[in-house]
Amino acid sequence: MFKPAHELVQEAKKSVRECPATEIHSKLAAPGTLLIDVREPDEHRQGHIAGSVNIPRGMLEFKISNEPSLQNVTRPVIVYCKTSGRAALSAVALQSMGFQNVLSLAGGFDSWTAEGLAVVKPRDISFE
Repeated sequence: MFKPAHELVQEAKKSVRECPATEIHSKLAAPGTLLIDVREPDEHRQGHIAGSVNIPRGMLEFKISNEPSLQNVTRPVIVYCKTSGRAALSAVALQSMGFQNVLSLAGGFDSWTAEGLAVVKPRDISFE
């Protein structure tokens, strides 16, 4: 039986912990916290949360599996995307991989910017 992406996201959100942007902001101060932006590289380059590592959703399990420095399953891990769907799916995948302390940014990057929290944006290129 076919399940659309929306249903998969709704199921994922039942088994992950989502936190609002302001709470995530305060949790980023915890030592060793890994912040993963699961958006595509083009999205990340347009603006992202400082300190985030860009690992697109489609490559998450592979990148984590191939990078020993990312395999500490007890460290706090926070994932985000644009609106929280990909992040919820990513959080489920990380939990399946054994990660014990995974959070998802409720509302994603859009909620982060709506709260007026700081983002890193590329500088405009100047030809002068």
